Amino acid sequence: MYNYTVFDKDFVATRAAQFRDQVQRRIEGTLTEDEFKPLRLMNGLYLLLHAYMLRVAIPYGTLNSQQMRALADIADKWDKGYAHFSTRQNVQFHWPKLRDVPDILEALAAVHMHAIQTSGACIRSVTADHFAGAAADELSDPRPTAELVRQWSTDHPEFAFLPRKFKIAVSGSPQDRAVTKFHDIGLRLVQDATGAPGYEVSVGGGLGRTPMVGKVLRGFLPRADLLPYLEAILQVYNLIGRRDNKYKARIKITLHEHGLEDIRQQVEASFSLQRARFDGTDQDILARIEADFMLPAYKTAPISAFERQLANDPSFRAFSETNLHPHKNPDYAIVTVSLKAHGATPGDASSAQMRVLAEIAARWSHDELRVSHEQNIILPHVHKGDLPEVYKALQAAGLATANIGLISDLIACPGMDYCDLATARSTIVAQSIALRFEALKQEHTIGPLKIKISGCINACGHHHAGHIGILGLEKAGVESYQITLGGDGSQNATIGKPTGKGFSSDEIVPAIERLIEAYLLLRHSASEAFLTTYRRLGPAPFKAALYSAKERKNEL
Repeated sequence: MYNYTVFDKDFVATRAAQFRDQVQRRIEGTLTEDEFKPLRLMNGLYLLLHAYMLRVAIPYGTLNSQQMRALADIADKWDKGYAHFSTRQNVQFHWPKLRDVPDILEALAAVHMHAIQTSGACIRSVTADHFAGAAADELSDPRPTAELVRQWSTDHPEFAFLPRKFKIAVSGSPQDRAVTKFHDIGLRLVQDATGAPGYEVSVGGGLGRTPMVGKVLRGFLPRADLLPYLEAILQVYNLIGRRDNKYKARIKITLHEHGLEDIRQQVEASFSLQRARFDGTDQDILARIEADFMLPAYKTAPISAFERQLANDPSFRAFSETNLHPHKNPDYAIVTVSLKAHGATPGDASSAQMRVLAEIAARWSHDELRVSHEQNIILPHVHKGDLPEVYKALQAAGLATANIGLISDLIACPGMDYCDLATARSTIVAQSIALRFEALKQEHTIGPLKIKISGCINACGHHHAGHIGILGLEKAGVESYQITLGGDGSQNATIGKPTGKGFSSDEIVPAIERLIEAYLLLRHSASEAFLTTYRRLGPAPFKAALYSAKERKNEL
């Protein structure tokens, strides 16, 4: 993983010291809240419903055991003993006191972490495939590219005050696990006909109140042209992006209003000028970055312990079937640790659990962890012979739930429990659905299914990209939950379609249960996934399952 240079250390320490002075002036009253707000947002500090919230950057989701332990220490010393891992591969502390935030930033800086550009109208933390550098299907590790983009974009003087926030994601596999098509810029590592490396560049993706799938701006961009091309895209957006209406200020709206061809012409014109400004230094920097992302020194050992436990332990076998992913080294596995124990708040981990994860990573995962946009933790490099010990340690910490990719592996934003923008609760709906289907013992029968829940139109829970999406809204003082179907965040990105009227908080779980009952009756076989069945049949039979029962109940 990337190691800070002397410049990185000085930069982060200086920013922390600057913010300490700004916080002191706010506490003393020499800075008003209006004056302080842009300063705190530049350092990832929000003021939410009940308290401040600090969003800490975990660039492209990668961290080591020392950093995870530091997050646990922060949770204990300055928060309430837990942290929330978000859909942006970041970590959030929901209860810090303003006076303590400078100390938190200094503690982060000591382990090469920060909260810079996790908020504001700038280029936010760059995300990537959470299996990067390990997945068997990977063409190339996207993290060096993500780190190059992070360095280029951090404190970029021209792009510090864009029309709106700007998000970039990078994927290196045919299976897009980074949801690139729902980002302002999506980069997919590809090769041309000669095998030369480059990028497919998409622009204009996004969720929120106007969801759009990104469009391909360049089918193949040579690797050496990446930064000047990104510079060109951002320059065009910065000049013509709307600033009169924040709801229409994202690049997806700019693309929609101007059209893809007009944007492409403007970007290419700017690119021809920007290209001449880059002398190859960026490629030298990329080469140095790549040296930090070499494959770990894989160990050679028998995997017989794994095979024995797989044959003799049904619980371990269930965990292996759902929570393991193929590794590029056949003697290894990628382990996804679920932060979705039935009835738990999706994405939350206690300080004790974070320390267990740090210890497991240090002992058995070459000192690496990842945060996924699906609010789980990844152990990217685990030798199969060590999996029984890893599973035992996870079990003891309450982290061995075998549900990755299943109905209880839900994504949910914090919702109205914390967020001042939310109009409905999210976590209680997620908890109720997970508990209901765990009680029914249907999860493995149902198979792969992604449910995603947002507590407001801003879609932090990615509900538009859920096979089943749930959007919580307030109507006449009552929470109402709208259901969308058919969303997909993969390389086949699709926006879910609304089914109709919303459901009350009492009705939403029975509604999901009716959907699942219909699916189990309609699918061709046990191997036909929910999304496949929906695409084959369309929405009609699912709408009938949702609303006919509701209408009969209303008639009674």
